[in-house]
Formats: sequence, C-alpha cells, structure tokens
Amino acid sequence: MNTLTDNAIMLKVKAGDLDRMGMLFERYNRQLYGFLFHMTYQRELSEDMVQQVFYKMLKYRHTFTGTGEYIHWMYSIARNVLKDHWRKNKQQVQYEGVEAAETMAGGLVPDEAFEKKQAKAGLHKAMERLSESQREILALSRFQELKCQEIADILGMTEGTVKVRIHRAMQELKSIYVKMER
Repeated sequence: MNTLTDNAIMLKVKAGDLDRMGMLFERYNRQLYGFLFHMTYQRELSEDMVQQVFYKMLKYRHTFTGTGEYIHWMYSIARNVLKDHWRKNKQQVQYEGVEAAETMAGGLVPDEAFEKKQAKAGLHKAMERLSESQREILALSRFQELKCQEIADILGMTEGTVKVRIHRAMQELKSIYVKMER
C-alpha cells in the first residue's frame, strides 16, 4: 500500500473512475477517523467528518495533481473540514472517551486495569486543554505516527519547525497533565 499506488488510484478517480474512491476509503477511513477524533474527541462528529472529507475529495478531485503524496492532500482536506466546523460552531472540544477512537482505529479494546484507563482518560483531558495547533501536531505525530517531514508537507512548514512544535506541545501536555494529577 505505497503512496504511489494511492496517487495512481486518485488519478483514476480524477479521470472519472469514481468507484476507485472506495479503495482509498477502505485504506484510510480508520486512520482519518483517529486523527479527527483526537482533534474533536466526539465519536459521531468524527465519523461525520470522515464522510465529509471523502465527499470533498470527490468534489474537488480535479485539484489533485499527483505530484505530492495522496495522504498529504487528504490531511489538508481534513484540516479544512475541521477549520470549517470550528468556525461555524465555535465550540470547545468535548471528551467522549478513548474507547471509541480505539475501536474505530481498528484496535481491540482490551480489558485494562482501572489505573491505566484513568491515566488514558487523564491524558485525553489534558489534550483537550492544548491549543488546536498543539493537538493537531501531536495527533499527526503521536497518534497517526507520521514522520516529521510528512507533517511538514501537510502543514506547509519546515521539518525543523515541526520538530520544535512537537517538542513544545509535548512539554505543554506534560505540564498540564502534572497539574491535573495534583
């Protein structure tokens, strides 16, 4: 499942073979859901946004050039869907629980010890208190496990800037989490 294959599929979609979008949906809907969930912490909203992203990819398929990686284009559209939502609704992030994200992300929700669940819930509560840009960069780097260069391409900044922002966001998250634990 390399990106060249994704680019080739998207170019076929662009050329009118709309059925091929299903292949990309199958490959990326869970990953995209995970990103959106870590930005909104709302299960149903994140599911709706995944649908919106794929709809917009179909609607704006003519803008895909194939020169960059498909995944960068997909995340750019996802970021725009998020920005549109926040601009229209002006609402704060509301935490619903990590189980929804884990289940949709393809993982099984194991029967964890109570303390581990509490720590996860605390971590997500701390993430809520980060700025939108800090949550976004941590969601891409830590939850989506993208490389710094990939994040730089998605966000339109240098790799060095991404590394600095990840470091600062992690420091802020740690500070918030420690304060909450007290």
